[in-house]
Amino acid sequence: MAGKPVLHYPNTRGRMESIRWLLAAAGVEFEEEFIASAEDMAKIKTDERFMFQQVPMVEMDGMRIVQSRAILNYIATKYNLYGQDAKERVLIDMYTEGMADLNELFILLPMAPKEEKPAKIATIKDKAKNRYLPAFEKVLKSHGQDYLVGNRLSRADIHVVELLYYVEELDPSLLTGFPLLQALKTRISNLPNVKKFLQPGSQRKPPLDEKVLEEMRKNFKL
Repeated sequence: MAGKPVLHYPNTRGRMESIRWLLAAAGVEFEEEFIASAEDMAKIKTDERFMFQQVPMVEMDGMRIVQSRAILNYIATKYNLYGQDAKERVLIDMYTEGMADLNELFILLPMAPKEEKPAKIATIKDKAKNRYLPAFEKVLKSHGQDYLVGNRLSRADIHVVELLYYVEELDPSLLTGFPLLQALKTRISNLPNVKKFLQPGSQRKPPLDEKVLEEMRKNFKL
């Protein structure tokens, strides 16, 4: 019997959090080996397990998988969260790439200089409200189904709900005017595996606050 996947990354959201979400939604238990210091990061440079000397890296099914999209694609394929045919997969890819564009802004925000954060937050709010959320609301409205693609759960639903939680953390009012997305968020959040992941004490990571950021700067010599 194969062991649990092992995730290699700092104990933060970053580029690993979408992987955590997807594994959790698929009902897959996983372990984590945290990169906790600058010394740990330096070791990656000479550790042959890390193909491009970087993380995220996931040990799974006898493989050491790197590159976020490759990891997510493998998990989605293995657990039937990647559509039923090529047309569904291209829609899932199209939607998730759009989500990734907005998510990237959230990933980079905590590390931005303090004086630049207000402008970056304003950019995120504008793009969420006027570009990305309307696009996904329109998709749901266009077919009247419960999920974004093929009327069945896919990675696109998991990723957009993860993103909706980030938007809500930033400004709950941004979700106003998007009732279908709010309904999707509720629907996905109530799936047993996702509901468990959303509970306190799970492997879901909290947003970075100033105390944690200061500790990271110290540990990673940033």
